Parts: sequence; structure tokens; C-alpha cells
Amino acid sequence: MPDHLPDDDRSLDPDRAALATGLAAIKRASVLVVGDAMLDRYVYGTVTRVSPEAPIPVIAVERERAMPGGAGNVVRNITALGASAAFVTVVGDDQAGSDLTALIGGQPKVEPWLLVQGGRQTTLKTRYIAAGQQLLRADRETTEPIHPKLSERLIRIAGETMAATRVVVLSDYQKGVLANGAAAAIIAAARRAGRITVVDPKGPDYARYAGADVITPNRRELAEASGLPTATQDEVAEAASAMIEAHGFGAVLCTRSEDGMTLVRRGGGVVHLAAEAREVYDVSGAGDTVVATLAAGLAAGLALPVAARLANIAAGVVVGKIGTAVARESEILAVLSPATGSLRKVVTREEAAEQVERWRRRGWRIGFTNGCFDLLHPGHVHLLAQARAECDRLIVGLNSDASVRRLKGPTRPVQTEAARAAVLASLADVDLVTVFEEDTPEALIAALRPDVLVKGADYTIETVVGAEMVRGWGGRVFLAELLPGNSTTATIARLRG
Repeated sequence: MPDHLPDDDRSLDPDRAALATGLAAIKRASVLVVGDAMLDRYVYGTVTRVSPEAPIPVIAVERERAMPGGAGNVVRNITALGASAAFVTVVGDDQAGSDLTALIGGQPKVEPWLLVQGGRQTTLKTRYIAAGQQLLRADRETTEPIHPKLSERLIRIAGETMAATRVVVLSDYQKGVLANGAAAAIIAAARRAGRITVVDPKGPDYARYAGADVITPNRRELAEASGLPTATQDEVAEAASAMIEAHGFGAVLCTRSEDGMTLVRRGGGVVHLAAEAREVYDVSGAGDTVVATLAAGLAAGLALPVAARLANIAAGVVVGKIGTAVARESEILAVLSPATGSLRKVVTREEAAEQVERWRRRGWRIGFTNGCFDLLHPGHVHLLAQARAECDRLIVGLNSDASVRRLKGPTRPVQTEAARAAVLASLADVDLVTVFEEDTPEALIAALRPDVLVKGADYTIETVVGAEMVRGWGGRVFLAELLPGNSTTATIARLRG
């Protein structure tokens, strides 16, 4: 366990190249996660009136989405970095448990061990959101300890599964999975097996995690457990040192919200990390991202300060998103080696969907158009200008090179998707560019749910791909005027003639 490093060790202050190298190594890592899983459900809609029954808003539901939360979100974050995860938890024999099992089982690089306890309520958190604001959260859960026989089985499975991993994460939300000595038993098994243990703790009693290698409380949790103030960096370091001394921890990584993080190691050594977030939209799930990135880094053999710095960057990424989210390898790399200028507009489908949620939170209308855009000409520019005039933010879906070849033939495109995306991103009327591999943008439209769908007037509304979907959720289709005499095919023919 790298909890005692010499003062001149370069890992105390790694440069961005070293961090990028460490991040790349995470793809070879494997982590065992044991803890409380929950289902996070988000219900989105619009509010236009107050209920006549009570002074409360009436939300007209438009869509819903669900994802794993709690320890399940730790697993999501681990796999988002490219690492593998084994997951041991307990769910109820209810619909939420069934949905959670399907979501976990559908994730790549996850070995799921979701045990079922009859009559138990799977933790379900339902959030109602309108205009980017959370109106209400409704919780359903059982927090009593799981059945003793099931606890014994969970501990046994965790002990067997950790043989194939280097790091064990205990994600404790005090929902009963790690109660009645389960946490202590798993930590003891990990120590016997020579595995690193990382604990995301809850509650004031940290004795139940005694002997863990790293714990990751936030500032409030650390104050509650230690009984000491944590308002300043020095106070956080003092409280963390007290916990290390009292319970034999190897290190404490305390998250301090907008103030960053503090890493304190046994035997001395304090590192304060400044916050990396540029914009903070939602801090829910950020702790899961921290523990996941830290654990994946340690599993990859990174020194503790290096893994902690990567976790700090990952936290800065995830708080810039809305809802329970993950930090992907590509997003952390973008922080370490940021794209400059207009290239920052070229994003993945997932990044585009997350940006759309942030724009919607500000009440902005989202526009979408798509095409091959091979050899950009005045007709393209004219269409894009009209599209941007119909919305507050415009996203362009760009056919990939393979997609263009299937649509246009083996001699196309003339320019690669990277070149075409760069040219589009340089236009002031374009706010984001994202490449899609399919023959049509239907799946991309479904993911982004634009308010305005734009195509050229050579189409009819009935022939525009995605028109029925967009109109179904209350959006509209706009047919842009064409600029006569402009065609990529004709331009290529003239060049070859």
C-alpha cells in the first residue's frame, strides 16, 4: 500500500504527462465493489400551471431515465475509465431490483453478483425535474441490515472474488448491506489476501472500517466522525490524522467540495489539491466518482498521490454534469490535454447529450441538423445560418467516414470525418458537432431530443428522419431554404472534369 512515500518521490507532484500515462494504465485494472446499490430514476417534464388541489406545481411528464446509483454508480465510473469491476450487492425481489439487475448486467466489463432478499425494498430514488430544476425527490427503501445468512454469503462471495482483483471498494450508504460486521469482515479478508481496501464511509462510527487502507469522507462526514472542526485545510488535515491514529487507516482522502481535496497519509505527508471544476451543476454522485477513480488508479499500480490527483480531476468533470453521472477517460484526457479553439466543439454522443441537459437547465432551445458536409460550400453555410436562427444552440450530426461510404459510394468522402468536423466546428453558427456511425441520425436524435429538427427544403416533413419523434415530444421540424447552384457532388464533378 503506497501510504508512505519519500519526500522527493515524483508522484507527490506528477505533471500532466505522468497523469495521462497513469490514466492509460487504468484500462488494465480490475476492482471489486461491495456495497449498497440503488436505482436512480429521473422524471422530466414541464410545469405550466399550479394544481387546483394544493399550491403545488403540476408536472406534465415527458420522459424518464434510470441508472444505477450508490455502489452501482461506483461501478459505472470504474467501467467508464476502461477498467473492469466485480460487483457484490443485495437487491429486493421488486421491480426496482429487477431494473437495477438489468442495468448492471447490461454494462460491459462488469461481473455482477446481485443477491436477492425476498420482501426487501430496493432503494429507489425518484427525482422530478422541470426546466432544469429538481422539484421533488421521492425515496423508497429498506435500511435494515440484510438477513444474516445472506450477509454470510455476501462476505464469502466477496472473499472469493477479490482473488482476481487488486483493490476492494466498500461503498457504504448505510442501507444495510455492510451492516453487522460485514464491512470489518471484508476488510479483514482483503488484508489476508494482500488486497488494498478503499472505503467510502457513512455515519460517525469509523471503527467499523478499522484497518482500511484509504477512506474517502467529505468534509462534513469527517467532522462528524472525528468530532473536530474541518472548516480550513489545516483543520481537515488534523481531523484526518486523528482518524488515522484512532483506526489504523493508511490514508484519508477528504473531499472539500468547491475547495478541492486533502490527502493525508499515515506517518505524515499532506497534499492539498485545488478543485478542478470549471462549472458546478450537480454534486450528486461526485463522491462515487472520486472513490471509483482512486480505486481504479491504485488497482493499476499508481502511487496514491497520482491516483488522488486523477480522482480530483474526475470529480471536476462530473460536477459539471446533471444527475448521477460518470467521468470518462476521454473527458479526463481533455482536461489534461485540452483541445484548443473550435475543436472543443467536437464531442462524443454521450458528451453532447450531457451538454444538452446543461443547456436545457438554462431554458435554451436545442436545434439539430445533420449531413455528410463533404467539401463545405455556401449552400451548407446558408442552411446552418437558418438552423441557428431557429434555436438557441445548434448541434450538427455528422456522418462518419464509413457511413458516408455506404451512402455515397467508395470514393467518398473526399475529406475525413476529423477534417469535416473541424471545419464545421469553426463556424460561429455551430455550437457542437458529433459524429454518428449509423446510416441515419435517428438514434442520435433520440439521445439528444432536440426542440427543433432542421433539414433542407428538398425534403418534406414526412421524409425527414426523426421528424415523427421530434414532433411526438412537442418539438417541431423546420425546412430551410436552399441556396440554388450548390452541390458537393457537382463540385467534385467539376474538379474531376
